[in-house]
Amino acid sequence: MKPKIPQSKKRLITVSLMAIVVAILISFIAKFLMFIIGFITQLSFYGKVAMTTDTNPSLNHLGIWVIFIPAIGGLVVGLMALYGSQAIRGHGIPEAMEQILTNKSKIKPTIVYLKPISSAIAIGTGGPFGAEGPIIATGGALGSTLGQILKISNNERKILLAAGAAAGMATIFGSPVSSIFLAIELLLFEFSPRSIIPVALACITGAAGHHLFFGQGPVFPMAAMVSMPSNTALLWYSIMGIILGFFSILATKSVFWVEDLFAKIPISWFWYPAIGGLIAGIIGYFAPRTLGVGYFNITDILTGSLPITLLLSLSILKFLSWTIALGSGTSGGTLAPLLTIGGAAGLLFGMVINHYFPHSGINLPLAALIGMSALFAGASRALLTSIIFAIESTGQSNALLPLLASCSAAYFISFFFMKYTIMTEKIARKGVKIPESYEPDILEKILVAQVTKSNTMVMHASDKVNTVKDLILRDNQHLNYFMVRSDDGEYIGYLSVMDLFGNHPDEQQIGSLITGKNEVFIQDSDNLLTALKLLLKKDKEAIPVKNDGGKYVGLLTYKDILSAYQINQGEFIKTNPSISLKRRGLRILAKGSQYIQERRQRHPDR
Repeated sequence: MKPKIPQSKKRLITVSLMAIVVAILISFIAKFLMFIIGFITQLSFYGKVAMTTDTNPSLNHLGIWVIFIPAIGGLVVGLMALYGSQAIRGHGIPEAMEQILTNKSKIKPTIVYLKPISSAIAIGTGGPFGAEGPIIATGGALGSTLGQILKISNNERKILLAAGAAAGMATIFGSPVSSIFLAIELLLFEFSPRSIIPVALACITGAAGHHLFFGQGPVFPMAAMVSMPSNTALLWYSIMGIILGFFSILATKSVFWVEDLFAKIPISWFWYPAIGGLIAGIIGYFAPRTLGVGYFNITDILTGSLPITLLLSLSILKFLSWTIALGSGTSGGTLAPLLTIGGAAGLLFGMVINHYFPHSGINLPLAALIGMSALFAGASRALLTSIIFAIESTGQSNALLPLLASCSAAYFISFFFMKYTIMTEKIARKGVKIPESYEPDILEKILVAQVTKSNTMVMHASDKVNTVKDLILRDNQHLNYFMVRSDDGEYIGYLSVMDLFGNHPDEQQIGSLITGKNEVFIQDSDNLLTALKLLLKKDKEAIPVKNDGGKYVGLLTYKDILSAYQINQGEFIKTNPSISLKRRGLRILAKGSQYIQERRQRHPDR
């Protein structure tokens, strides 16, 4: 006999296939985005009409006129936000997080084309951003749109959103593993097979798209494989992580401080990106390498041989340019700027340490790589993403231990000294509560059999109303529901005590009070979360329980579920009011409790 595939696994296969389709589409969109950025860069800075992925505006010969090009790009983005959608503003990931947490993972379909076009204009005209943020936002919007068209559940739509976003990152950087962790740490807020499998398949597909469109080697190749560091070097790398942790706080606070300053300017907000672009252009006039995506900057930094003056320019002036431009509300990514700034800062720290402590064991290219990852780990608190991304994008497997040490140190500083991250500050200001941990739902860990009362009151259909009332008042004063069987022992249904104490003749048989056999039941081997969802879906206050042999063994009620939740959570709820477990579990439980209260208010005589 062929084994029956559970419906949940069938849905998982369906969602996984959808995720692969989204990843294929986002791979082509990523290639198109890079072409458009290159086209606009060539047109803006060199006056050429060419379809290319060359995005290096630093070699232009425009002189003073270079100042105005980013301002023009910012003006166009502002107009697109004004007449298109304000959702194109920002660097993508916070906006996706907000839709997941507040809007059932529904993103406007227009973002699928408005976001990449606006970002291509902002970056192609010299905006100091990366292409990864826009493509992550576009992938999320594409997954969300597909979910809305197909009318799937909110959770499945969230998975598609995360799969599209992660596939976008995998396509740009060829980093499928870190893209999976990005989805887990910043978008999914859970770790389960139903979400990981579709996201993993999407990231594999995105990485295949990267190999097809952008090549198969590391996106940031390093000249030589770094050697395993000594314990002394590990200590210094950890100290670097601490310093960069404080630097990540400065970077995060600076962006939102600038954003607050822009909000005080007494003109319409759609001018802000033009003003930010003008300042970026002024900085770009003095430091041309701060313009545009600057992925080549990252590769050059990882050589460990850039002069100090250039490193200071990339770490300070790039920081100022990016902070002001992003704070103005234009469209662009944060990962590439953070990698550039952090890499330059890390290389500078490595040079200083080697100068004053010649036997420190610091490897300068590795110091640059650590600076990149530690700054991103501190600013985003995506710890695992930061570590794995550095290894995947450079192929430096020996860097794992120093990356773990430095990124953990930066994460530690960020966690203890900064309430929100560069990804969550904006949505936290809107009053959105961000989950801080990915605890499994306690209701998923408790089986129905563990809480179903074996002493559920069972009455016969022929029993009289007054007899059952007397029995309940005498021995079962806290009873809410009881089961009803036929005289030959067959289950008929259940009754609530409120229904029993309605206006019924004393001699009426209770079997006549049941309007129809309740065909809805739950297995005692199922968990409480499954039972609760079934109660809400069927609009029931209680549900009969069957064992594996098909025998009815009791009733499960909202009160039973609430009691089990309270007992198993204990003081944990009081000390962790913002955990995702409480958000999901209590929200559903509150809905059920509210239903019961409303019913009692409608029928006070019962």
